[in-house]
Amino acid sequence: MTVEVLTFGCRLNTYESEAMRDLATKAGHDSAIVVNTCAVTAEAERQARQAIRRAHRDNPGARIIVTGCAAQIAPEKWSAIPGVERVIGNADKLKPETWAGLDAPPAPVTDIMAATETAAHLVTEFAGRARAFVQVQQGCDHRCTFCVIPFGRGPSRSVPIGAVVEQVRALVQAGYREVVLTGVDITSYGPDLPGRPSLGQMVRRLLALVPELPRLRLSSLDPVEVDEDLWRLIAEEPRLMPHLHLSLQHGADLILKRMKRRHLRADAIALADRARRLRPDMVFGADLIAGFPTETEDHFADTLALVEECGLSFLHVFPYSERPDTPAARMPQLPVPLRKERAARLREAGAKAAARLFAARIGREETVLFEHADRGHTEQFAPLRLASGAATPGEIRRLRVTAATGDALLAEAA
Repeated sequence: MTVEVLTFGCRLNTYESEAMRDLATKAGHDSAIVVNTCAVTAEAERQARQAIRRAHRDNPGARIIVTGCAAQIAPEKWSAIPGVERVIGNADKLKPETWAGLDAPPAPVTDIMAATETAAHLVTEFAGRARAFVQVQQGCDHRCTFCVIPFGRGPSRSVPIGAVVEQVRALVQAGYREVVLTGVDITSYGPDLPGRPSLGQMVRRLLALVPELPRLRLSSLDPVEVDEDLWRLIAEEPRLMPHLHLSLQHGADLILKRMKRRHLRADAIALADRARRLRPDMVFGADLIAGFPTETEDHFADTLALVEECGLSFLHVFPYSERPDTPAARMPQLPVPLRKERAARLREAGAKAAARLFAARIGREETVLFEHADRGHTEQFAPLRLASGAATPGEIRRLRVTAATGDALLAEAA
């Protein structure tokens, strides 16, 4: 048995999971299951606990190691699950010495709020060798009322530009054709570094220093923290893909204020309008929460309407989940069935928006990066499948879209 990693949560967790797989393998662990947890919702924690129990039942001889945000926040709860050998905190999980010392007595989980640096490991193996993730930032200085992530990740810390360039160059040399820059709050990049570079300045230097990188994407962006350098890149740089994922969370100003977000409804709409003026082929995704405390039907209607007003095509929808010790957990709560019902309606609106996008692409040529022999993504991150034929993972091809289903574009291989 090789090292198996079970990942829950965000793209940053995806990056860290691959880094831990690499570190654990290099340390000689050949019978280990690493569970990288998420604390965003109670459902994410439930799924991780279920996965641990299943892994222990199916692989009784494997050592099970738990890490991630949920484990960082409540290590004692996770270490008490039968089969768990060790809990590793977020501050230590990307350190080679942690994985080299697994046979030593376990150390207490480090207080993440005291963290002052972020790891920058070279990761050279991602599935398909097509798309890779690179961490550019860690932690968060904001305190949204619904969120526990700062307690799992600590304050915002940035990876120096030189280290980012080194990672991306190595990945391109290893054959990867697309890189996704990821973090907890990547638009907060830079104030802790010499010269205080912005995210846009870092991206501009990265693209200049790694001209052989064909495609670059950014993970979730705060609507009011997009800097002018990044706006210029959106307008002028074809290697920056025309797909932005926005951390919107809601469409009603009162709820946004109760969430302690830094933007209002008008800010989200203005961002979408500006991006499309600069890049007419731009497509948007967004994170949205349904059923936040005190949300009325009118408030929810504002979120539904925002899907149309911003032109959102790819939605990540979460029914609100109260997190321990957060301000929102002390607000008047909506019934759980109502939260789920509104989340379902929002997902339905998102599915219809994606279907409209797919239908509009029929007959057009799309540039596709294949992650598998028959599947890939367009520049706008629309999933595409080959109706016949095959491609090589990592290959970028120009194809004409012949049809669309509810969840993907279809094309014929030449």
